Amino acid sequence: MYRLDVTETFAGLSLPGHLHTQASLNFASTFQFCSSDVLLVTYPKSGTTWMQEILTLIYSKGDPQPAKNIPNWTRNPWLEHTYFSKILRETEGPRLLTTHLPYRVLSASLRKAKPKVIHLTRNPKDVAVSFYHFCRMAKFFPDPGTFDEFLLNFLDGAVHYGSWFEHTRGWLSCKEELDVFYITYEELHQDLEGSVERLSAFLDCPLQPGQMASIQKHCSFASMRNNTMVNGTLVPHEIMDPSKSQFMRKGIVGDWKNHFSPLQIEMFNKKYQQEMGDCCPCFMD
Repeated sequence: MYRLDVTETFAGLSLPGHLHTQASLNFASTFQFCSSDVLLVTYPKSGTTWMQEILTLIYSKGDPQPAKNIPNWTRNPWLEHTYFSKILRETEGPRLLTTHLPYRVLSASLRKAKPKVIHLTRNPKDVAVSFYHFCRMAKFFPDPGTFDEFLLNFLDGAVHYGSWFEHTRGWLSCKEELDVFYITYEELHQDLEGSVERLSAFLDCPLQPGQMASIQKHCSFASMRNNTMVNGTLVPHEIMDPSKSQFMRKGIVGDWKNHFSPLQIEMFNKKYQQEMGDCCPCFMD
């Protein structure tokens, strides 16, 4: 029923069969976007849940009720997941959609309709740490082994969802073709209010001061961690084991410094320079 041991291969990517089938992935790759759609794009463990909450609260004008009463995967459904076509029929516009797929899979459909795209990225060292702990608790991923082993696979792109470097380069490459809002997890941490202001302007969804205050309150890590609609507690323990790790673990910047050895830092920075060049230089730190 859960397909926890199934891996789907699609467009050169390995993906958890618990969440994806060939039918759902083909549906996603040929999906007919509308110009009014809003597509959130992330590599796993880059702040996706946080941005889903922010988008929900922007469009609700700070009203927390949708965030408190509707699971986030229903409010911001995943384009490639098995349930998407059903959820989509129940969604009224503007449609808030989410994906982990690379640009090369969605490029043709996106260029036709040109919906608004939000690309959220995060320091890949922190991504690797967060992804490792998530793979430990989510039973639909292969056993990640030790952190040392997982990091080598992460750098090689030999993890589910593929290479962070390829994913990020692909989405950065489409800035001239699509209406894309680029933002980092670190920017959200540094200035949530300013980030939300820029987002609301991009979305043509202006906010009043009281609405902004509500968004900041309900999109704090503490608030989200206590919200059953977003904190992972709705998922059965047979699928995600909270004894191994928490779905919302720390929500901080720079946790990689507690995991990386000096040799791993050197190895990671060398790989980053090879793959990204001068792209996102802030992530070299």
